[in-house]
Amino acid sequence: MSLDQACHPVKPQGDSADQMDVIMPKPITLLLLLCLLSGCTPPAELDQQLYIWQRQWRPSHAEALQQTRETFSQLRVLALQYHPQAGWSAARPDLTLLRTDGRPLVAVVRLDGRLPKEQDEVIRKSRALLEHWRRAGLPLVGLELDHDAGTAQLSRYRQLLIALRQQLPKSIRLSITALPAWLDSPELPALLGSVQQSVLQVHAVQPASEGLFDSIQARKWAERWSQSSQTPFVLALPAYSVALLDNAGRRPLIEAEAPVDSRAPRRELRSDPHAMALLLRQLSEHPLPHLQGLIWFRLPLADDRRSWPLATLLAVARGEALQPQGELQVHRENDLSQLSLYNRGNLPWPLPARLQLPASQCSAADGLRHYQLQRQPAQLLFIRRQPAELRPGARLALGWARCEEIDQGGWNAQP
Repeated sequence: MSLDQACHPVKPQGDSADQMDVIMPKPITLLLLLCLLSGCTPPAELDQQLYIWQRQWRPSHAEALQQTRETFSQLRVLALQYHPQAGWSAARPDLTLLRTDGRPLVAVVRLDGRLPKEQDEVIRKSRALLEHWRRAGLPLVGLELDHDAGTAQLSRYRQLLIALRQQLPKSIRLSITALPAWLDSPELPALLGSVQQSVLQVHAVQPASEGLFDSIQARKWAERWSQSSQTPFVLALPAYSVALLDNAGRRPLIEAEAPVDSRAPRRELRSDPHAMALLLRQLSEHPLPHLQGLIWFRLPLADDRRSWPLATLLAVARGEALQPQGELQVHRENDLSQLSLYNRGNLPWPLPARLQLPASQCSAADGLRHYQLQRQPAQLLFIRRQPAELRPGARLALGWARCEEIDQGGWNAQP
């Protein structure tokens, strides 16, 4: 972005003929100017992309794609999956929507478990997929194989990649999802030499008891990968959470994209937006060799409760300040006031445990669902029933009241 593009004119008020347009620089532009004047090296801007991992597409995909167009340059779309017991299954992306979106696409083929015995089948399925997308008019630029190969299988995996690359059109870049565990394998250099790009996954790669993501460890893995790889790579980062469900002494069940119908005790594993924002700043200020950018897993939909809210992901990706911004809203019609809470920020807002609202001459009032009401002489006191949070852009009905006067600006929330 040029300096001219990063500024916008603001017309002052008034009708004086000698008033001049005032150019207000955006914060990022101001930082860049200060950096250039002081002789420092401005932070590198990392390319950022998105995984779309839903197998069934919904109407909410259209809005999510529209809102991410200006921030994420490329989409990597789950297209095909193989499982040793279930065989092959195709995802159902909306090809018309992807064609209209117009961003470059990478089709992802997920290979669970061991590689198929007939590796020619992987090549045939992949080529058929690419041809189908090409006929649909999609801006296809790459194919990615997502296979969690054990280190002992890397040599066999490399043979598949070499054979597959020979069968791909020259316009299609072959990439693979890669694991930090491969760093200690002597097969790694040859494996990376067989593809044009690798995607280093640094989330959900440790035992569940150690959490979903560790930003310090992720940075160390990325540094080692940049030293081991002579080909470009990108870093896959998490924008989601999972839950571990106690499985009566056996391996815990994991609730990820789909809810698990169980009353078993659960432990939430979350990726912290603040830690992620810090990692992004570090990677921008101290670029790593061969690191081309970042890929976020995954595109958040409005009804996806396991993903970050889209407002949070956009704020982290853009380097914006992260904070919830809760407010009380009062909608009055005749003598009835409807009370609600609204989160105008970009992080989830933990609902206040107690909320005090100055009010006088109230004939009736009550709390709704999340809150119970305690009426007091000069105020309404709402007590939270159980902990919960309000996502960015979401509204929650707090209660209602019939009062002569409600001091909306005097409300006070206690965590």
